[in-house]
Amino acid sequence: MAIEKEGLTNSSPVEEGSLPKRYLVTSALPYANGLKHIGHLAGAYIPADIYVRYLRAQKRDVVYVCGSDEHGTAIPIQAMKEGTTSQAIIDKYHEIMKQNFEDLSISFDIYDRTSNPIHHETTQEFFTYLNERGQLEEKETEQYFDEQAQTFLADRYIKGTCPNCGFENAFGDQCERCGTTLSPDELINPVSTLSGRPPIKKLTKHWYLPLNKHEEWLRQWIVNEHGKDWKLNVLGQCKSWLDNGLQPRAVTRDLDWGVKVPLPGAEGKVLYVWFDAPIGYISATKQWALNTGKDWKPYWQDKDTKLVHFVGKDNIVFHCIIFPVMLKLHEYIVPENVPANEFMNLEGDKMSTSRNWKLEMQDYIDDFIKKENGGPQLVDALRYYLTTILPETKDSEFTWKGFQDAINSELVAIFGNFVNRTFVLMHKLCNGKVPKFHNDISDDADKGLIEEIKKSGRKVEGFIEEYKFRDALFAVIDLARSGNKYMQDKEPWKKVTSDKTQASSEENQKLIDNCLHLCLQLCANMAVLINPFLPNTAKKMCYMMKVVDKILDWENVGSLKLLSVGYTLRPPELLFRKIEDAEVRAQVDKLQAASKEKAAQGSEGIVQGSEILSHENEKQQNIGLSQSPPLGDGGKAEIQYDDFAKLDLRIGSITAAEKVPKADKLLKLEVEMGFEKRTIVSGIAEHFSPETLINKQVIVVANLAPRKMRGIESQGMILLAEQPDGKLIFVTPENMVTNGVTVR
Repeated sequence: MAIEKEGLTNSSPVEEGSLPKRYLVTSALPYANGLKHIGHLAGAYIPADIYVRYLRAQKRDVVYVCGSDEHGTAIPIQAMKEGTTSQAIIDKYHEIMKQNFEDLSISFDIYDRTSNPIHHETTQEFFTYLNERGQLEEKETEQYFDEQAQTFLADRYIKGTCPNCGFENAFGDQCERCGTTLSPDELINPVSTLSGRPPIKKLTKHWYLPLNKHEEWLRQWIVNEHGKDWKLNVLGQCKSWLDNGLQPRAVTRDLDWGVKVPLPGAEGKVLYVWFDAPIGYISATKQWALNTGKDWKPYWQDKDTKLVHFVGKDNIVFHCIIFPVMLKLHEYIVPENVPANEFMNLEGDKMSTSRNWKLEMQDYIDDFIKKENGGPQLVDALRYYLTTILPETKDSEFTWKGFQDAINSELVAIFGNFVNRTFVLMHKLCNGKVPKFHNDISDDADKGLIEEIKKSGRKVEGFIEEYKFRDALFAVIDLARSGNKYMQDKEPWKKVTSDKTQASSEENQKLIDNCLHLCLQLCANMAVLINPFLPNTAKKMCYMMKVVDKILDWENVGSLKLLSVGYTLRPPELLFRKIEDAEVRAQVDKLQAASKEKAAQGSEGIVQGSEILSHENEKQQNIGLSQSPPLGDGGKAEIQYDDFAKLDLRIGSITAAEKVPKADKLLKLEVEMGFEKRTIVSGIAEHFSPETLINKQVIVVANLAPRKMRGIESQGMILLAEQPDGKLIFVTPENMVTNGVTVR
């Protein structure tokens, strides 16, 4: 059917003249050494896919690139574990991940791989360009060398005793018992994992990117240019790195797996994976251009292109500091935004591959999508729940009960219920056709819903443009909620009685027509608005409305003429199904059983976070924590590192303090956490006066469940130490640090 248009009042929050000519959107390259879990999906892929689908609906020129990251030491290590070759490992996991993303409706324009020749050529050209212009430094350093294997050893090929906790099988980059970040030189009695023999130190030459020479530009670009539009958690981490001072970082390694260094005399050396991997965005764009007959250069060289990187928080340093320096030196554009997400936990604990405490994308696909009564509706069910709990400013948590509640109480009971009721009543009361709207009997309720429909696009659009995808989705659900209330208040089914004379009365039929006409137009608008989030749902709604996908163009949001009067619509089909209690129990039992089985076998180490682009443990500067036995003065029982890892400790500053009425021991504190403000009620009134606490930096337990105290919701806990005389003192950082940073 033809789509009629009308002048809309909900103009875009982005002025037409200020829009860039084109957009290049990237998601972090997943590392091809194993299956990826739903934390990865929520961190870098679903948010990007929502943004890209929205831009496409806006008819903007956008290219969405991604691909498998297939170099670095973790690949040959995984190959040894599986008794196969590195090439077999990347071939296996590249295909699995690519299919996983397709199954979950992630709409890349290209999903490439860094083992492709075009990537090797692009990366070598990038290195040569910087090196020939004197932007890299050559240095000779001593590194560990295995005389028997005749090879230099990457950090992960060295084991020894952890200097912190005494664990005898710590790797050269991290102790996987206590979590401390290490260097090979810190290990006690290091040995090569290849030969089992102690390595020697041997001189080797490498090339370095002198990040320290670009601190001034980075500070100007990040703080001054983007201080108001980047996320606070991203800015906080960037400032922390800059304040601590940047150091030159090696761009080459002594390995035989990776992109070869294109220089004579550099045999046995490859480009470091942190240098090679982000260039994968460029090589993927080149491959996309070859596939489509387009020109790749404007997407990386024209300043009228908006580059946006979607990543997890452990990739902030790569995409906000290191890669932008590389791009600037190559005279490419730098990102306009890096809306990084925090981490997603699972059922009260951090996701851990080594402990089998995880929900892999493949598991969800097998258990829900590919089973009977699964399919696209359960793709959208996962996309919906993950969007509602996106860790946009702080860590969030996936629970199976939360998944069930979100689907049953929101998708089914609000969104799906409204669409179903509308179609059922339209077929029952209007002969299956779109009824006419009668202006002569329109009332305030009609006008209110009309106004809400017209404004809906602007509201959702504003949130998406600011990368607030949770708020954008909630706005769509609120619109469906308004539709349900409108229909319930109108009660069109009560306008029909057994009295045929009354049932056929013109006025009653007009009231029925008006109600269902607006409800149907609202359904059509909801299809447009939900499309970036739940694309399979939008397509099914188009099928029921017998309209082409053209209706999903964003310009149609707010129109009251998307469905023509007299047009016959198909009978309703349920958009979603409920998640049953038995399904939830089965998943929780499966998770716990897998974890117990792994624990019985013995853990090989903890993998936290996104495992994407940070696989070489190029991590932020962590504060090491050593394990120790329980204190002998009545201290609490020994815990494992994983118990401690459940805590989310953050730095905050007290901005306001006052006594809680009728509570002698309680103070109400307002704490600036960098990413948000928290209200915390603390029993310290007998030790501190409110005015002495202003601007004091403190350590906050940020993921403590909220608790009401004297009618005030306390959103965390402040750490203090109790002296022998009972006096309390604050546990504070030695120097001022950025609010919101993590304490480890």
